This record gives sequence, structure tokens and C-alpha cells, in this order.
Amino acid sequence: MKQPHIRKPEWLKIKLGSDVTYDETRAVLQQHCLHTICTSGRCPNQGECWSRGTATFMIGGAVCTRACKFCNTETGRPLPLDPEEPRHVAESVRALGLKHAVVTSVDRDDLPDKGSAHWVETIRQIRELCPGVTIEVLIPDFDGQAELIAPILQERPEVVAHNMETVRRLTPVVRSRATYDCSLSVLAQIAEAGLPAKTGLMLGLGETQEEILETMDDLRQVDCSILTLGQYLQPTRRHYPVQEYVHPDRFAELREIALGKGFRHVESGPLVRSSYHAERHLL
Repeated sequence: MKQPHIRKPEWLKIKLGSDVTYDETRAVLQQHCLHTICTSGRCPNQGECWSRGTATFMIGGAVCTRACKFCNTETGRPLPLDPEEPRHVAESVRALGLKHAVVTSVDRDDLPDKGSAHWVETIRQIRELCPGVTIEVLIPDFDGQAELIAPILQERPEVVAHNMETVRRLTPVVRSRATYDCSLSVLAQIAEAGLPAKTGLMLGLGETQEEILETMDDLRQVDCSILTLGQYLQPTRRHYPVQEYVHPDRFAELREIALGKGFRHVESGPLVRSSYHAERHLL
């Protein structure tokens, strides 16, 4: 039986718009042939962030080797890595005058090191070309292989994020290849390296309040200290359907609960995404 469509509430209406800074950001990204999760992920905050001159760079190309049911990034066989991409990211960070750069990537399970060395080179290029710029990386799980994650952590980005995405029960339903416990192990490795560990959860996938709280407890057990909570928005009809639109008041309540559990910074709201207001998450 086909699931009835749930109408999007008023609080999720987004002002897209455009201004000079937005247009300049788009021009810089196009000039350097770069991809952003802002566009590929159909982020609802693209207009706001680009208008502030910020963007989340996506390295490793635009094609992911995984096919998560919530994600709008293209799935398939990626092209070889572009060796110039790390430098182009750094040049864009400089051109945009960023003080805090956020970098993420597609999954590259096709590569022997799953893209780890490419990550390292990107961080190094930003450090070289943009001294003083703080860096946040949102990394894949690398299948939990600690030896692939360690070189990235050794570059000491100011914040290291890896998204849990959802609760344990729904992980095999909406995520591709990734497992709940593998993601916890990645966050544990980040925290054990003495770096701020950050993660994000989408709400509205069918999770219960009890499951959200259990996930928070699991995250605190591995010393994850930064949490983002946002509303899942179905990118297209072929993606996993929204089960619920969570009211802003409940997001506010969950933020207070998370802070009470020991998270040092929590962003919680319908339009929050993992890199939203990322500069606020620095120590």
C-alpha cells in the first residue's frame, strides 16, 4: 500500500534568494571546477551559507560508491581522483576569504585507501595556502579501517566529524554499507586522538524518542562532544519517504536533553545540517 504524502509544514519554508556574495561564491566554485555538498545534497541552507561566503567543499569527485536511501549525491563508478583538486580547494578557500573551511567527500570504496591520502593532501594544501584558517573535516567511515583514518587525524584538523545519520534500528534501512557500530568506532578513534568528535542525526525517518536518547547515550560513551540534529527532507520521490515533520519545539527540547547528557555544543532545528554554523563548534 502506498504511503500517504505528508504535507511540508510552514516552518520548513526556505528563502532561497541570491545576492552579490552568493553569486561570488558560486563563481569561485565554478572557476575551480569544485563540487559542494550544498548542491549535491540539496541543502536547505545553501542560500544562507553562500550569501555569507561559506560553503562545504566535497572532494573525491561528485559520484559516490554507496547508495544511501536518504542522499541525493549521484551513485555509480567514480572517475579517477583529480590530483589538482586539493590545490583547487585551497585556492577557493583563499579566494572566498574563509576563516573556517569545511570539507567532506563522497565514499570512494573503489580505491585501495578509500581516498585517505587525498584527504591528507587537501588538508595540507589548505594549511599551506591559507595559514590561520581553521579546518573541519566530515569524513566517511573508511569501513572502520583505523589505519586509513589515522593519517587524516594526524593532520590535526580543528574538528573531525562523521555522521551517524540515524538510530541503530534504521541504519540498515536507510544507509548503504555503513553500520551503526562502525560509525561509533570512527567517532571513538577521533576522540581518542584528542580531537573534537562531531556527528549528526536526521530526524523524521521513523525513529522514536527512546531511540534518539539511546543514540545520544551511545555517542557520549565514545566521547562524541558535538551534535547536530536536523529534519530529514526527502530529496526526490525515489528516496526514503519522510515519516514525520518534527516541530521546532521538539528540536529545542532535544537540544536541552543533549546538553544535559554532556555534549558541549548542540545545533538542533528543522533546517540544521552537519556543517550549519560550523564555525561555532570550535573550542
